[in-house]
Amino acid sequence: MENISTEIIERLLSLDHPSREDINRIKIEVCRLHRSPTVPPNSDLLRRVPGLELLKLKPLLIGKQVRGASGVTTVAVMPKPYTCPHGKCTYCPGGPDVGVPRAYTGKEPAVMRALQNEYDPYLQVQSRVTQLQAMGHSVDKVELILVGGTFPFLPRTYQEDFVKRCLDALNGVDSSSLEEAKNVAESAKVRNVGITVETRPDWSRVGHVDHMLSMGVTRVEIGVQTLYDDVYEKIHRDHTVADVVEATQTLKDSGIKVGYHMMLGLPGCDAKRDLDAFRRIFEDPDFRPDMLKIYPCLVTPGTQLFEEWRRGEYQPYSTEQSARLIAEIKQYVPRWVRIMRIQREIPVDGIADGVKHGNLRQLVEQELKHRHAKCQCIRCREVGITYLKNGESPDMEQVQLKRVDYEGSRGTDIFLSFEDPEHDILVGYVRLRIPSEYAHRAEISEQSAGIVRELHVFGQTVPVGDRLAGAFQHKGYGSKLLAEAERISLEEFRRKKMLVISALGTKGYYSRFGYTHDGPYVSKNIV
Repeated sequence: MENISTEIIERLLSLDHPSREDINRIKIEVCRLHRSPTVPPNSDLLRRVPGLELLKLKPLLIGKQVRGASGVTTVAVMPKPYTCPHGKCTYCPGGPDVGVPRAYTGKEPAVMRALQNEYDPYLQVQSRVTQLQAMGHSVDKVELILVGGTFPFLPRTYQEDFVKRCLDALNGVDSSSLEEAKNVAESAKVRNVGITVETRPDWSRVGHVDHMLSMGVTRVEIGVQTLYDDVYEKIHRDHTVADVVEATQTLKDSGIKVGYHMMLGLPGCDAKRDLDAFRRIFEDPDFRPDMLKIYPCLVTPGTQLFEEWRRGEYQPYSTEQSARLIAEIKQYVPRWVRIMRIQREIPVDGIADGVKHGNLRQLVEQELKHRHAKCQCIRCREVGITYLKNGESPDMEQVQLKRVDYEGSRGTDIFLSFEDPEHDILVGYVRLRIPSEYAHRAEISEQSAGIVRELHVFGQTVPVGDRLAGAFQHKGYGSKLLAEAERISLEEFRRKKMLVISALGTKGYYSRFGYTHDGPYVSKNIV
């Protein structure tokens, strides 16, 4: 097999501009020549490509190129199955009684990995990182996403040990405490560039937020689902829209990025109510999240909703209805929102009714083209995605600094970005917030401060310190965005202190600009 792989690589390197079609053709030709019954996978070829030639072949051999196109590789990790604080929503599968986390059927890829590793956080991270490396993905920058239930509801000691073990796996060191793991993470070879947790609005209060910050959390995804209290009652959600408003303000004023999980077609909703809810999310300053995940409601066996569906009391949206509605929603999405995901990864055999096609995002894109419309969300414009989808790259001479100001959760948010306006391609951005008067953190309130909630430069993942040709990270865009955020904070809002909610592995980056540790943040005086 080694000789076969070597010959395939040599043939590919002899071509001036090899394509994916060339890879498949040459694989078949060489395997037939040597009468090999097996074809070497791309991961095997990647391991054997000479170092200097890797840049030529890696983009063709890498699996799921869209993963990492935003500049960061994500690793999902699941805690052990646990009950929810309020009970169980009518549509929700899973739970400790069936051995899988809430909201999961047990057939999703992330759950399968968790089960294989018996929910051990260290083994989950270690095995996933190894798998991604074998597929050719860079794992120099990894964001941890802790999924599966209301993480802050778990016992605090379990939460802290879970995060510690995740970091240990990235660090390659068995630490004695969470604090030690966090310290090691600041200079580890595999940099942790963010920790995300999922929770409920009523489990995103001040005490919950402070504890999440102490563990290194930088983004929180809230299960909002809808904006109607009558629907919350129907589905036994056991919180209110007022809880969503409070959670959003508390999180934003603490510097944390906010994502909403929204569900379409819940009992008590129709297309008009759903569309109105999304328009309110974007237009009402009480909401305005930074990110969205959109999930059409599915009927899965073992849920109360399944029984309602069997009795004819509920009917979910079809694939076509969902695609049309999401295409309509996308036309209202502001340029500072990122739609992170459309639909769940539930296999078809786990769905009784609802969307049964796994390519809903592509169907939405087709619907938008049919309408001669375009989504302007961050994901649809970021440079790595536009290149993979359309082969489009920005004209670097035309890249300009853009600014959008908007009121959000009683404070002011400023979205600064470097963009090629002619091709509508986004290179990088920063989220600056001037917190509301209700900000509870002493780091913010005791000395009036602005806070950078996110700084992101897109493109191919680049190791820290590397300046790979064709990549946009580490080309100075980040420092320019940070400098402009500091200028605006000082000159326009008279904030003499700047905070950054830095991930553990990026604190060294900010130290170059004079930032030092300040509680869970880094900060500096900008007088």
